[in-house]
Amino acid sequence: MGEHTGGVGTAAGPEPEAGGPFVGREAEWARLLRAVEPESADPVVVLLGDAGTGKSALLDRAARRAGADGARVLRAAGSESESGLAFSSLHQLLRPLHEEVDELPDGQRAALREAFGAGRAVAREGAPDPLLLGIAVLGLLSAVGERQPVLVALDDAQWFDRASLDALAFAARRLAGEPVTVLVAAREGHRLPGFDRHVPTLTLGPLDGAAAGRLLDLQPAAPTGRTRARITEQAAGNPLALVELARAAASRDTAAGLPDAGPLPLTGHLERVFAARLDGLPAATGRALLLLAAMDSADSDVAAAAGLPGAGDAVWPPAEEAGLVRRTGPVPRFGHPLVRSAVYHAAPPEARREAHLALAGLLRDEPDRRAWHLAAACTRPDAAVSAELERTADRARRRGGHAAAAEALQRAAELAPRREDGARLLVGAASAAVFTGDLARVEELAAAARARTDDASLLASVAVQAGRLAVLTGRHTAVFSRLADAAGGLTASRPAAALDLLAEAAVVRFYSGEDAQHDRVHDLLGRLPEGASDAFLRAWVRTVSDPFAARDEVLPLLPRLAAEARDRPERLTAVGIMAWLLDETPRAVRVFDEAFDRWQVRGTLPEGLGGAVAWAYVDRGRWDQAREACARTTAVGRLAVLDHAVACAAAVDAVVLAHRGDAVAARARAEEALALVDPLESRSIGVYARRALGAAAAVEGAYGTAYDHLRAVFTADGGPVHYHASHPALADLAAAAVRSGHREEAAAIVERCAHLLAKGTSPRLRALVDRARGLLADPGDAEPHLRAALADPVLEHWPFERAQALLDLAERLRRRRRIAEARAPLAEALEVFRRLGARPWIERARAEARAAGLDVVDSAPDALAELSPQQQQIVRLASRGLTNREIGEKLFLSPRTVGSHLYRSFPKLGVTARSQLRDLVGGAPAAVGHRDRRSPATG
Repeated sequence: MGEHTGGVGTAAGPEPEAGGPFVGREAEWARLLRAVEPESADPVVVLLGDAGTGKSALLDRAARRAGADGARVLRAAGSESESGLAFSSLHQLLRPLHEEVDELPDGQRAALREAFGAGRAVAREGAPDPLLLGIAVLGLLSAVGERQPVLVALDDAQWFDRASLDALAFAARRLAGEPVTVLVAAREGHRLPGFDRHVPTLTLGPLDGAAAGRLLDLQPAAPTGRTRARITEQAAGNPLALVELARAAASRDTAAGLPDAGPLPLTGHLERVFAARLDGLPAATGRALLLLAAMDSADSDVAAAAGLPGAGDAVWPPAEEAGLVRRTGPVPRFGHPLVRSAVYHAAPPEARREAHLALAGLLRDEPDRRAWHLAAACTRPDAAVSAELERTADRARRRGGHAAAAEALQRAAELAPRREDGARLLVGAASAAVFTGDLARVEELAAAARARTDDASLLASVAVQAGRLAVLTGRHTAVFSRLADAAGGLTASRPAAALDLLAEAAVVRFYSGEDAQHDRVHDLLGRLPEGASDAFLRAWVRTVSDPFAARDEVLPLLPRLAAEARDRPERLTAVGIMAWLLDETPRAVRVFDEAFDRWQVRGTLPEGLGGAVAWAYVDRGRWDQAREACARTTAVGRLAVLDHAVACAAAVDAVVLAHRGDAVAARARAEEALALVDPLESRSIGVYARRALGAAAAVEGAYGTAYDHLRAVFTADGGPVHYHASHPALADLAAAAVRSGHREEAAAIVERCAHLLAKGTSPRLRALVDRARGLLADPGDAEPHLRAALADPVLEHWPFERAQALLDLAERLRRRRRIAEARAPLAEALEVFRRLGARPWIERARAEARAAGLDVVDSAPDALAELSPQQQQIVRLASRGLTNREIGEKLFLSPRTVGSHLYRSFPKLGVTARSQLRDLVGGAPAAVGHRDRRSPATG
């Protein structure tokens, strides 16, 4: 399949001699050659162009070149009619690797097999985890690449099913350092999720006049005179059009030449050119071609085994002679997708219907494909076929094929005889489409459902589905208004649906931080009647929209809400999010751990306030787990093109990188977050990113810059830019202010926020305010504030913040020559910083400890300082006994990449075996003892 016509290389007419350039495509060919070279800087290249511009010819030639050079070539070609079958393209690509699939770890092998269960009447529990599936594809390609270089050639990718495209895009983004190249060819104007950002793209435009002339000169009967001018004009630089129109003009069947009228639409013209070859074919050949055109490529195995009805070997030679098909296997293939289109659309509707019915008869054991053929044969509503498609959608959804499920349900709705059934199916289609991340598609299906029904329950349901995805976009102002208006219209008639909508609106309120939205949420919640079954959602709305006002009332409810959600992982995770919002971080982490341990929660989209999971792990001092959570959210968010989710993960990741001393990487991640959203629309992300930038600047000693970033977290009059995200920055703001000459301004901000937090604040925030006051106070007045910041034992659950306060106290004690009192908080702070890997703070604490006369022995975590952040993550996970595959699954890397990082890390760490990593990374804390000496510095 692809843009070939028989044996013609469409980019340059006849296939050029080995090594010769394609006419007009020399630069593109050179670029592809560089891509398939070992150590290529760009492992993924996308070719875009209209039909017939030569994408397939270039792709085919690159594949042959790579194969001749010893590479393993894996190919897949998209099919428009097959684009609704989940994982069909991935199955086509990986089918030659069945032996290698057997070598994958159990979870990855199971994910692939689950995905490839398409069309089989097998009831399965759950869907394949999209990230585990992506890791399986990455691991499979990496494993093959260890034996020989790999070229993945994806043709007509605009017709790949979405589930396959997501898995392939996930793997493609992680091929750096792997001997794997991915070349993707697609029609221009079609969106390729996952391949449409930060991927080198070659666009094949029309040939210029000189190149078009050279291509016509290469044809067997080169056109001249007026015919040549007409061909050049109508082809408009399209190589396939030039070749085919020249062939048509030279044939006896079109001896009259091209039409005298103005230019026809190009695609229609080419289809007519191809259809002209059907004239004079035997009737049996025409029927066989129509059956072939009506088939999906996935049907070919069944057709090969059973035989196309009435399509014996004798029918194909006339089609081959006409250049319509090529016979390279048990079932012939069309030479070009436009041939297939021409054959199909040239047939009368009744003939097409009979072809689909014949194929449905062949596919009795393949219910999904059979259902689609039955649907294609329908000319009027059909309840039985509609029901078949609904069952197909259910099977697709179980496998994680949400785009395929949405397609099947939409077609089922079209065939449903009753309008109310059609509306119900469209609501189901919108629900499935939510998990593709395509908001426009969800809204299209929602509009279709609204056009079919006035049923209040269905209308409320479809509004909730559209709102569910809309909250994950960056257009918070418009989305909030839509959700709030919908909730307001349902408060009296459908209070449960109104509360569902309000729960989503509260999430938008959190993202945006807009105070006016809080007032609207509060007003709507007050208008809803109380109900015994809505306690959870009411608590959620109140906590998310105003956690400090809700704290005293919601906090006692958390144990009961968690107990009631024991068997509902999404609800249990939501309880954890509420706990985090209320600064009940230990409870939040316990709930998240329980949810993940019991259910391995792996939703298709990052739901609601998913960033809370990473933040809770940051606050609790479990930074590696926080970065793993960020990696997962980033991977899922990019698959679904959810910029807000990706930005949130980038901002949290940036904070951890800054705390660990990698200011450059932290700044890059924070700037990535700010580039993905509008900080005025997404105040939460803006604040998180500014906090990260402030921390990164402080690490480099640029305290003025740090203060500027942290000052931007608060309004001009000193209030918080975001009602929840700004307050944790108060102590960092104070620290930067002291070192940059902004003490008075910072003190005013601290006091303004302390006043706002007076009611309903948490022990954690009170401690941060006390620490900020201590930092800003005169030296003689600082100690009471700092001791107050350390007074509550519960603050041990925020180890980094407590260690910072300990260090602040120790520094002030030592400077007042109270050396003995300073040593205990110094030793405790240094131990925590070492455990966390907070390198800048380790250095600062070590310097202070030496000044206090303590004997500081360097310990293992400092050995990681020379490693990149990703290498540090890998080494820490390896020290816990995880294999390369297990590490890869956590960090979304291939085992080969993990092994490469470890290979480069070992010499820097001075180790030769993985067994040494446990002692190096997880050994005893630094030995800190009293040194019996006196110096002017210690008094």
